[in-house]
Amino acid sequence: MAFLADALSRVKPSATIAVSQKARELKAKGRDVIGLGAGEPDFDTPDNIKKAAIDAINRGETKYTPVAGIPELREAIVKKFKRENNLDYTAAQTIVGTGGKQILFNAFMATMNPGDEVVIPTPYWVSYPEMVSLRGGKPVFVATTQENKFKLKAEDLEKAITPKTKWFIFNSPSNPSGAAYSHDELKALTDVLMRHPHVWVLTDDMYEHLTYGDFKFATPVEVEPGLYDRTLTMNGVSKAYAMTGWRIGYAAGPLNLIKAMDMIQGQQTSGACSIAQWAAVEALNGTQDFIPENKKIFEGRRDLVVSMLNQAQGIECPSPEGAFYVYPSCKGLIGKTAPSGKVIETDEDFVSELLEAEGVAVVHGSAFGLGPNFRISYATSEAQLEEACKRIQRFCAACK
Repeated sequence: MAFLADALSRVKPSATIAVSQKARELKAKGRDVIGLGAGEPDFDTPDNIKKAAIDAINRGETKYTPVAGIPELREAIVKKFKRENNLDYTAAQTIVGTGGKQILFNAFMATMNPGDEVVIPTPYWVSYPEMVSLRGGKPVFVATTQENKFKLKAEDLEKAITPKTKWFIFNSPSNPSGAAYSHDELKALTDVLMRHPHVWVLTDDMYEHLTYGDFKFATPVEVEPGLYDRTLTMNGVSKAYAMTGWRIGYAAGPLNLIKAMDMIQGQQTSGACSIAQWAAVEALNGTQDFIPENKKIFEGRRDLVVSMLNQAQGIECPSPEGAFYVYPSCKGLIGKTAPSGKVIETDEDFVSELLEAEGVAVVHGSAFGLGPNFRISYATSEAQLEEACKRIQRFCAACK
């Protein structure tokens, strides 16, 4: 009898974490490595949020919290959804978890049975299919194309839905592509979902505040209120508020689903860190003035990276609407020979050879379910990004 669970054989390690770890190991050995794998803002957490955490410590807010979150944070979440998304929830319809990952995992644990299908557009965030597989579910991948800006077409969503479909996972702006759906583009998808009342929607809005130009963010239930009773809207403070290490995600949805997730979390981790929750209260209720400032910086970085990558031989890089990633194609390098003498046959070969030759760490697109592409996180300084792009240009020019 095997000691480890059979479910582990269906799951792969996180490629994004693996790339960041490899970059750290090479740096520790003295290599000059620029790591562009991590999805983490390089900005510090704003001072008002840090002060709220310190004040909470000084008040003695260091005890266990209610499983679903402190009342003050759940009320702040209610206000946030009303203020920014025109969605009406009660505090009882909200839940706070240790990051967005726990919210997603507990939602699947509360609802999925073996054989249930989950529709996931590609490219996808690496953890979606692995979480589904851990629960014995079946990820159903629906490909998008670079020509369509990595956005799912309504007719493709329609074809993917079967009587076994339990969830549709929607992520806009997208990790890894940065693609964001306009109100009209989203309406085409919600029209499909309205024809299939057995399908629930899990929307990951983690990059909501990181959209550029005059793009206006929309979330599914805002576009189609008819989905209210079967949508879990997930968000968090990690990206917009530069609070990745604080580990606070949250969601709102139908009361019966929230209660089930609360029960699971009560037997799993209980409440999230008390101090981090108080910091999140300030994040949601306090000043939002720094968000437009940070967005402007990110937008400048995006434009720099897109411009420089499109000057690299064999690379084609579209300009995304949001998040802090680009998802360029390396199709023009497939079949060429790297400086090491190795023939580049896949996007994984490309990123491996790039790291070896030039010390630039990026993530291969096949890890996100769609290649031959690679993901670059531009959540680092312009100086680092400019140097990294110069190295990529040099590597591509050296491939024959």
